[in-house]
Amino acid sequence: MLGKLLVRYLKPSRWLLLGVLAFQFISALASLYLPSLNADIIDEGVSKGDTDYIWSTGLFMLAISLGQIVAAIVATYFAAKAAMRAGRDIRNDVFDKVSAFSEREVSQFGPGSLITRNTNDVQQVQMLAMMGATMLVSAPLLAIGGIVLALSQDVGLSWLIGASVLTILLVAIIVLGRMVPLFRSLQVKLDAVNRIMREQLTGIRVVRAFVREPIEEERFRGANTDIMDVGRHVGTLFVTLFPLFMLVINVTIIGVIWFGAIEVDAGGVQIGTLFAFMQYVGLILGGVLMAAFMTMMIPRAAVSAERISEVLASESTLTRPANPVTTFPEVGSVEFRDVAFAYPGAEHSVLEGISFRADAGETVAIVGSTGAGKTTLVSLIPRLFDATGGSVRVNGVDVREAELEHLWKTIGLVPQRPFLFAGTVASNLRFGREEATDAELWHALEIAQGRDFVAEMEGGLNARIAQGGTNVSGGQRQRLAIARAIVHNPDILVFDDSFSALDLTTDARLRQALWRELPQVTKIVVAQRVSTITDADRIVVLDDGGMVGIGTHDELLATSETYRQIVESQLGVEATA
Repeated sequence: MLGKLLVRYLKPSRWLLLGVLAFQFISALASLYLPSLNADIIDEGVSKGDTDYIWSTGLFMLAISLGQIVAAIVATYFAAKAAMRAGRDIRNDVFDKVSAFSEREVSQFGPGSLITRNTNDVQQVQMLAMMGATMLVSAPLLAIGGIVLALSQDVGLSWLIGASVLTILLVAIIVLGRMVPLFRSLQVKLDAVNRIMREQLTGIRVVRAFVREPIEEERFRGANTDIMDVGRHVGTLFVTLFPLFMLVINVTIIGVIWFGAIEVDAGGVQIGTLFAFMQYVGLILGGVLMAAFMTMMIPRAAVSAERISEVLASESTLTRPANPVTTFPEVGSVEFRDVAFAYPGAEHSVLEGISFRADAGETVAIVGSTGAGKTTLVSLIPRLFDATGGSVRVNGVDVREAELEHLWKTIGLVPQRPFLFAGTVASNLRFGREEATDAELWHALEIAQGRDFVAEMEGGLNARIAQGGTNVSGGQRQRLAIARAIVHNPDILVFDDSFSALDLTTDARLRQALWRELPQVTKIVVAQRVSTITDADRIVVLDDGGMVGIGTHDELLATSETYRQIVESQLGVEATA
């Protein structure tokens, strides 16, 4: 999974990677050449007292060192650029994929997990790409080249190299086996921390209202402690690993000095050669250490790549048709034909046998008890979900056959929980239509009964709005969301219990303005308050996912017991008389 992901996203940067390979090769060759020059200075210059040779060879070593530094810098720059591009492209693709998800896929992964996958997980893969592009080239070159050149200096001490390399690899394999499950657990626990943090920030008012701060703090503390424990285990392995590596390296150097000194004393090896051998041993073990360090990074990056690939491989249930319809034969019509809907894995359908039609300019209200399926029903119109039975037709076309962008352009949705983005009043309203003029924004606000409070805000249309609209009241947030939908200039307006935070007077004025200013727009209204929908052209009554009545207010009072009970519970028995 990790390999496929890296190949896919590093392929566009192949020329940069070739540059990394070339400059790392030059850097490794320079590093391997320097010990030989150092040996020559000792054996040919120092031992013979040849100052000119020392100066000339020393200056040549300095030039080689500078070249090695420049090559390493350029290689690192190319590697960083390739890795950052890969990270950017992965984040873009994950974002695009998630943007195309339906509510079903978002709920399946969870918003907190999706955020982690597009941030921390991508960062792990990106870091591996950068370090791998540099270390995975230089490490084998240094290790293999160092072995060849060390053996050319002194074959008799080669057993020390073999023993130390095998020891380092054995330690790395043991530690690696313990790290893989720890890294997988670490990412899952990071998801949990993000999820809890997101829930607490989103529901801060509920937390405070029910005095749940101590309990929520304890819940976060538990998740935070879990991630700390796993991180501590990982850190303990790292802390244990590198001292062991350094112990192996230092013992190897002591062995080289000890046994090399015996050979020097016997006249079999020159001092300069022994120093060169020691330096090559350092390069060899350094290369093995870099490879071992990479093996430590690979497990976590592999877990992250797996999580990223799960998102990229997920197909949205909102499939796009092969030949999407872009021309609608009707304008403003909404029709449900024997519609049924069930959530994945659910034993029972949420909706069953829903059939009704709304023509252009009509108002159709949907009422029912809590859990009757009202929000699910209207979510099928803009294709937030797909019906599992029957068909939903908008402007005369089955929504599953329509081109999504064209479908969404015809619909203005005001969700049950209106969300405002960080920015200004104007930027939020222009989310509906970017080219809308200030005059159109004020007109939409006037219809939505929001002109007065926006005019009183400092800056008017340029007044600041906090993320989520937390600096305005619930009623103001609803009116801004309604104005945003009006700015969209749709053929169909869908209100999902969008008047619940308004007082009765504002509710009445807003509905009158909608009916007066937008007579040609079809209005689908989900409402809890009966007073909001008594003048609707038709009222659809839902109960336990089924349609138990349809008609005008007066007709339903005479024919629908469920509707009569709803009216009596809100308006009293006199209203039904």
